Amino acid sequence: MAEILVLVEHVDGNVKKVTLELLTKARQLGEPSAVFAGSGFENAKAKLAEYGAAKVYVADDPELEQYVAAPKAELLAQLVAEKSPALVLVPATIDGKEVGARLAVKTGSGLITDAVDLVTGDGGFVAEQSIFGGSTVVHSKVTKGTPIVAMRPNSTAPEASGGEAAEEKVSITISDGAKKAAIKDRVIEQKGGRPELTEASIVVSGGRGVGSADNMKLVEDLADALGAAVGASRAVTDAGWYPHQNQVGQTGKTVSPQLYVAVGISGAIQHRAGMQTSKTIVAVNKDAEAPIFELADFGVVGDLFQVVPQLTEQVKSRKG
Repeated sequence: MAEILVLVEHVDGNVKKVTLELLTKARQLGEPSAVFAGSGFENAKAKLAEYGAAKVYVADDPELEQYVAAPKAELLAQLVAEKSPALVLVPATIDGKEVGARLAVKTGSGLITDAVDLVTGDGGFVAEQSIFGGSTVVHSKVTKGTPIVAMRPNSTAPEASGGEAAEEKVSITISDGAKKAAIKDRVIEQKGGRPELTEASIVVSGGRGVGSADNMKLVEDLADALGAAVGASRAVTDAGWYPHQNQVGQTGKTVSPQLYVAVGISGAIQHRAGMQTSKTIVAVNKDAEAPIFELADFGVVGDLFQVVPQLTEQVKSRKG
């Protein structure tokens, strides 16, 4: 089977969910080979094998973690030259897309970003993308070099397959150019019990309709009842009602959960661009003409201050 390189995104060896999704997708298309850069491989080894990595290229040089993106692109470029893979998969995260772009330049290859699906066909790999703010679905194919595809988190349900992964140590000399952007300090983000926004299978987002920062608690309560992450529209974050790192949309984060609940969000195209690939969309808005209803699978026309508390209580009662 054709070898497919999968860039592992991790923190000290704790593998992120998007990597497990990429390994699952790679198994559907060929033989996955994970590429692990940095420290903590012993923490990641079992998880990578569990989700189908037939081989892991391990570059455990701590120096790879001291610089931004460029060293990982050089590592992947070296492996592409040596192993001639059929495909390279990277996560469509901030870091993943930069690595993919740098790799494309280094290898003279085509790059597809924000793919929501990837299949074989037409003599190669065909990616599905949602473009122009979600108004158009296109199918794209790389026609030059080794295809590099950045896949959007939550596009593929991760499935364990079991097995063992062979290890191959890789050494790399990082160029001076790759060292120009260095990481000088790291701060551990204080997290609560909610899942990370871009990896959550359920997201509840609040919009301008919530009216104030205090009223975002309605959104938080529903999210906690569902075990969901909390998102927000740009209007909410610009108003200072909620942190900017929770913004969903064209200028915020892109999410693609199994369930997206939009509370008091009108559905401007900029917001839709960040969530319209969600599997099921539920909207609560008092304006029956709100654009969000054009996208929603289920809609509730009503006062969110009455609907959301009742919904939260119903969720809690059914879970109990």
